[in-house]
Amino acid sequence: MSITTVFESVLAALVLGLALWTIAVRETYSATVGFVAYGLMVALIWVGLDAIDVALTEAAIGGGLGGIVLLGAAARLRDTESTAAETPNRMVRLGAAALSAAIAAALAIAILLLPDAAPTLAPAAVANAAATGLANPVTNVLMAFRGMDTALEKVVLLLAIVGVWSLASDQAWGGRPGPHHEADPNGVLAFLARLLPPVGIVIGVYILWTGADHPGGAFQGGAVLASMWLLVIMAGLADTPPASSRRLRLVLVAGPGLFFLVGLGGLCFGAAFLAYPIAHAKPLILGIETAMLLTIAATLALLLAGAPERSVPR
Repeated sequence: MSITTVFESVLAALVLGLALWTIAVRETYSATVGFVAYGLMVALIWVGLDAIDVALTEAAIGGGLGGIVLLGAAARLRDTESTAAETPNRMVRLGAAALSAAIAAALAIAILLLPDAAPTLAPAAVANAAATGLANPVTNVLMAFRGMDTALEKVVLLLAIVGVWSLASDQAWGGRPGPHHEADPNGVLAFLARLLPPVGIVIGVYILWTGADHPGGAFQGGAVLASMWLLVIMAGLADTPPASSRRLRLVLVAGPGLFFLVGLGGLCFGAAFLAYPIAHAKPLILGIETAMLLTIAATLALLLAGAPERSVPR
């Protein structure tokens, strides 16, 4: 048995153990910690499968921003969790377990019944990759072959933040999202909030830039920047900007706005919507990715901050 096989076996056992722990544990906080660790282990599995882009996304969202959301929810539920008397009875738990097992078995059967040579468009994507000047096949597919889907995904993020802000009360409309955080200025959180953001910003920008030719991109880099911004906010070193800020709204629409502007340029001067001119394809895509980096970072951070809760003095 090789070292690789032993490592993969141990990793699989850890992932299954964390999954069972997250489901079976009764305390919300413990389940959240298990879920975060589960996301990081799954990221390692994607690395083993040479899917580095997916691994970066899983680590940033599943183990990072998603963990922050769940930890915040667990903190709010901690006071009421001990007083909650209602628990599912045994029949409900058995039914949920049976349903989960049936879904897992159906997925396993579907995967096993797939043809050995599954249909794929990978050869066509590789054959036309030179048209964009990008060496990363994932970026090629996201920005060129399915550019419309990628643009609409950013619109979905924009609609999500509008939906969250619409939950604000009339008095707080246009105010600052989330509560004001105060932390010990000499504590560990404040120390990390001063130490990590400069490094995190460099890493986020690097992930964006290297995404043209290597694993990375705007979404992964934006998730890193959002994490750094949230860390500074949670440490009380900065406050969330008011939802009425024009500069903030400009950042939120920058990504999808530039994406559709370039797309209309392709429609007017090229063959079709989002048809990049070969001579300028790479600079245009990098420009869109840069705008999307800012939009993704701001949107993810504000989604986690929540609806506006504090009005801004006029």
